[in-house]
Amino acid sequence: MKSKKLTYIIYDNAKTLIGALLIAVLIRSLLFQPFYIPSSSMEPTLLVGDRIFVSKYIYGYSKHSFPFSPNITDKRFFSKSPKRGDLVVFKTPSDNRTDYIKRLIGLPGETIQFINGELFINDKKIVREQTAPKNIRCGNFLLDTNTFIETLPNGLQHLVTYKKRGTLLNSKKFEVPSEHYFLLGDNRDCSKDSRYLDSVGYVNKLNLVGEAKLIFFSNDTNRSSLLEFWNINKSFRLERLFKVL
Repeated sequence: MKSKKLTYIIYDNAKTLIGALLIAVLIRSLLFQPFYIPSSSMEPTLLVGDRIFVSKYIYGYSKHSFPFSPNITDKRFFSKSPKRGDLVVFKTPSDNRTDYIKRLIGLPGETIQFINGELFINDKKIVREQTAPKNIRCGNFLLDTNTFIETLPNGLQHLVTYKKRGTLLNSKKFEVPSEHYFLLGDNRDCSKDSRYLDSVGYVNKLNLVGEAKLIFFSNDTNRSSLLEFWNINKSFRLERLFKVL
């Protein structure tokens, strides 16, 4: 009798645990997924230590919507096109596993080029206005930068930074293939992005994971890690709590 009761308790708990795991996987795969920002490539928009929620359904679904990117299909379902300026999480084309987040700059069929330090889309210079400089990092180094408000062709404005010395002045003309996108980091001189054709390059629509929507927590890892909970008041960025992107 006791053995049957113990078996029932184990079975009941296992059923509850499996159900909870399935629900968590479905939410993570189909609705929202949390991500941690480990690098400074998107400063000042996203800081190292930001934790964000990414909408998974906004662009539809592919194999990269699911954990471990199972090789179950090469199609995208309920597909919706991203908009220029979106903060896009994607799997890098080089390994189809590593998650990157960058800003969508170029759409299929467009050309992108840097000329004398200015960004051109389809041979038209993108308007930018210099603003107050930000403290921008690149790894463990602080950069001496110029900060601009950049206005994309669809009217979306965002902050970008360039190093005062040693910035990228000129590039080749990038021609975005069909069903691909060109993405850049906002920290233009500290970002591995679509300019690096051997490692990132043009991003296929199948590699899109989702769009960053919200910062739900942020702590400055240079001041304290989450494991040092007694110092959390020194590193916690209260002003970024639940910040809409």
